[in-house]
Amino acid sequence: MKRIILGVVLLASWQLSAQELYMPRNIKKAYENGTRDRSGAPGKNYWQNKGVYNVEVKVDANSKTVSGKETIIYTNNSPNTLNDLAIRFVNNLHKPQAPRSGVVSKDFLSSGLHIKSFVVNGEKYTVNSDDWGTVEKVKLNTALKSKAKAEVKIEWEYPLSVQSGREGQIDPETFYVAYSFPRISVYDDYNGWDMLPHSDRQEFYNDFNDYSFAIAAPKNYVVWATGDFLNPEAVLQPEYLKRYKSSLKSDKVIRIANEHEMKSGKVTKPNKWNTWKFKASHITDFCFALSNHYVWDGASVQLKTKRASVQAGYKNGAKDFEHYVEWMRYNLDWFSKNWPGVEYPYNVMTAIQGYADMEYPMMINDTSIPDDFQDARLTADHEIAHTYFPFYMGINETRYAFMDEGWATTLEYLIGIDENGEAKAKEFYKNFRVKRWISDPSAEQDQPIITMSTQVSGAGYGNNSYVKASLSYLALKDYLGDDLFKKALHHYMNNWSGKHPIPWDYFNSMNTGSGKNLDWFFNNWFYTNNYIDLKVTNAAQMNDLLTVNVENAGGFAIPFDAEINYEDGTVEKLHFSPAVWEKDQKQMMLTVPIKKKVKTVQLDGGIFMDYTPADNLKAL
Repeated sequence: MKRIILGVVLLASWQLSAQELYMPRNIKKAYENGTRDRSGAPGKNYWQNKGVYNVEVKVDANSKTVSGKETIIYTNNSPNTLNDLAIRFVNNLHKPQAPRSGVVSKDFLSSGLHIKSFVVNGEKYTVNSDDWGTVEKVKLNTALKSKAKAEVKIEWEYPLSVQSGREGQIDPETFYVAYSFPRISVYDDYNGWDMLPHSDRQEFYNDFNDYSFAIAAPKNYVVWATGDFLNPEAVLQPEYLKRYKSSLKSDKVIRIANEHEMKSGKVTKPNKWNTWKFKASHITDFCFALSNHYVWDGASVQLKTKRASVQAGYKNGAKDFEHYVEWMRYNLDWFSKNWPGVEYPYNVMTAIQGYADMEYPMMINDTSIPDDFQDARLTADHEIAHTYFPFYMGINETRYAFMDEGWATTLEYLIGIDENGEAKAKEFYKNFRVKRWISDPSAEQDQPIITMSTQVSGAGYGNNSYVKASLSYLALKDYLGDDLFKKALHHYMNNWSGKHPIPWDYFNSMNTGSGKNLDWFFNNWFYTNNYIDLKVTNAAQMNDLLTVNVENAGGFAIPFDAEINYEDGTVEKLHFSPAVWEKDQKQMMLTVPIKKKVKTVQLDGGIFMDYTPADNLKAL
């Protein structure tokens, strides 16, 4: 008897350990050091460094040069003495020698950053930036001790690339100026200095800093930017100042300036240069755009605790952008009230027509899609959803893109149901997101989601970051139910808003927030080479009981419907959540009480598209 009990205990112990989630050694060390906690919350010793940036920047529309000077008050909140400062300048990916994911045109290339002066605590450093990549270390003459501050002053300039993507020249007189200033890279509790070189594929990881920007723009140029617009009276002519201020209180779209008014020079003060001032606090980045001919629309939306400004700048005649302010008002309200159900955390959201389909704090840079308003609107939905992930939550997108792109894809789908109806939303999600992954059997498609984003490329990167991650979040939503899922999600967001979560913080927060041990689910979705492929191996009716044997050939713990077709022509559809896979993720048997003769049984995963749908059907 004792030997049998011992065998059971050993089996239970093995099953428990089999579900423990792999954690890299550096992440384990962070937990051991108490900077992160197994509950999912920041640990008692959690810290993050911070910069206060005061930046004066000038954009020369003739030479297409951005120049500036900045003062950074950088606080070392870490327990470590810093012997270096890592300086990051993402725009150096335009330099010919920069690493990139593919071939670029000559119009993409530029000479990159030129540092004119570099001063730390009043001491001038000799810095040659000619050979700098996207991140470089500067050796400090005097180390920066724990809890100490350093004053860093940098003067710099760089050329705007002719080709516009995430930034650059949208047209010869419209510029999207992002990643435009040298910044101190992140120093964190699990990697130290973030020294990963940037490419044109990866996205971003920055400290939560405070930014004050004074942007000198040429005569007749309007500037849109991250943050609060501090001095509209100083740069706008009275009529346009009145329209702008009216938009801050209006639910209806106001045309602040049309193309003719912009081109005629009526909108801004008639100075050779106007200085536009903006301020944003505790945010991960700052960017701006300027044009002398873009149409300028504005309105606002009343949220629970504030009224948020919504603006758009676009080329005259862009039919989809004519609706952007209206769409974005809806976005901010819907995301605040529904999913994720957290109030939009900032005072403004601005859309600029460009070429990137890219998110920035309080701004988006979207391609015009005038012939497909559903696609155009979902593009805006996706980019604005990024407000929460990675900006409200300071996610390391460079290493773990699935922590933000997966959520933006999920929120895009959920708001799309409301905007377009469930059938259209599912069709779009399946065709645009899932189909390209599940129909591609190449090995790279089945790399575990937890794989660092820098280690997968091509479609493998996109499908891990967007599709598979989004499906995991939607599967968990189905498993927990909407109320418990939202409770757990809010627990995670409350833990890590304004901080830097990593995947294990998400896993642990969702466990604690839901009151369930979900490690089996996270192991299934994030740590395996699984895909989606169910197979009905047998189906039989014995009197009033239908049994269906299902093999999970692909391995993912997905929800699905079982459609029972009776011989009398009626159809019954039963839904099964991922809970059915909790004990055995390879096979299961459904038992369904019935009262009529069954003709066929078919499994349907809906948006969880099956690799071999032909074997999901079984005739009795």
